[in-house]
Amino acid sequence: MATFKVTGGVSAFKDKLVSGMVARGYTRVFAEQTVAQIEGFGSYGFPESHAASFALIAYASSWMKCHHPDVFCCALLNAQPMGFYAPAQIVRDAREHGVEVRPVSADHSRWDCTLEPSRGRSGSHRASAMGTRLAVRLGMRMVKGLSNAHAAAIVAARGEHPYASVDEMWLRARVPPAALERLAEADAFRDMHLDRRAALWAIRGLADDVLPLFAAAERDRAPRPEIVEPAVPLLPMSEGRNVVEDYASVGLTLHAHPVAFLRADLPRGTMPCRDLAAVRDGQRVTVAGLVLVRQRPGTATGVIFITIEDETGIANLVVWSSLFEQQRRIVLSAGMLACHGRVQREGEVVHVVAERLEDLSGLLRTVGNRQQPSAAAGNVATGAACPGKSGRPAMDGSESLRIAARNFR
Repeated sequence: MATFKVTGGVSAFKDKLVSGMVARGYTRVFAEQTVAQIEGFGSYGFPESHAASFALIAYASSWMKCHHPDVFCCALLNAQPMGFYAPAQIVRDAREHGVEVRPVSADHSRWDCTLEPSRGRSGSHRASAMGTRLAVRLGMRMVKGLSNAHAAAIVAARGEHPYASVDEMWLRARVPPAALERLAEADAFRDMHLDRRAALWAIRGLADDVLPLFAAAERDRAPRPEIVEPAVPLLPMSEGRNVVEDYASVGLTLHAHPVAFLRADLPRGTMPCRDLAAVRDGQRVTVAGLVLVRQRPGTATGVIFITIEDETGIANLVVWSSLFEQQRRIVLSAGMLACHGRVQREGEVVHVVAERLEDLSGLLRTVGNRQQPSAAAGNVATGAACPGKSGRPAMDGSESLRIAARNFR
């Protein structure tokens, strides 16, 4: 409606409406007054009502995030995909605001993310309203490659009796081993005291179907495995490899941030993104992190905005069109990069105007080989990320995270 007057499209509707009203007994003066009121609403009332509605949504969302960050986080995760920030950033922000986030669990997760009592607390909704936080349990919807139907079968067969082993879960839920493998890749068997490798090892010993002989025997008896194998000690995964597999299977990690493993090997002089808040306007800096968002608004005359993230927070980069033409491949394909540039500050809004970009995707691929975060990262205290200070909504960063996960491998 707001564009009809600008584009001239309202004229066709005007003639049709006036002639139709006159044919039905209305006076031409009244018909033309009606059209004028519609035009007035299109140029004033529509944007006003749109602004009022958005303001209400923004206020309600801000209130919920401030007073109930646990509920806010859980609701956003269950509404994915919805653009803007990816689940990894939603979870990270919630944890930095005191919300406990628990991993996907074959014994506790449902399809959607859910709220659970925090340790040592009642966890009731009334307690939450009084300020007591609930814990967010990641749901099976987060596991890549797992269907809703298979997850529903696992949850239904589990009921109030958690599974004691992989064999029991397979026999009770009657889902294919491939579905269990997706859960094992997401490290969802920790409550059964099985890490990723141990769970996958146990699942590989399952057949595609339950043998009829044992299926009949299990009608009145507890489930039992088809064969009994001796325990095999498997080499545990490094912390870096666990982070890689988290991103590949769930799209986020509750372990250390990938950049924390690489801090000691970043370009000389690289500062944590969090420290940009204390840098003066015009100072040259170097920051590095995973690429979360790339934006090229049509009204920005070719300027590209990039958001990167390290273990301390985020940094908003401004890439002029001239630099983009020089380093197009890095801008469009790097899963992790370093930015050498100048700080541009206006009040609390801080950007880094890029002068040179450096592709760190090769370094990112080494995370899986790292045993633990580097010693240099231990001196960098994690700070709360403050998304949105740039004044621009961040578009969907999930694709960049998938690229990063592939680079890990």
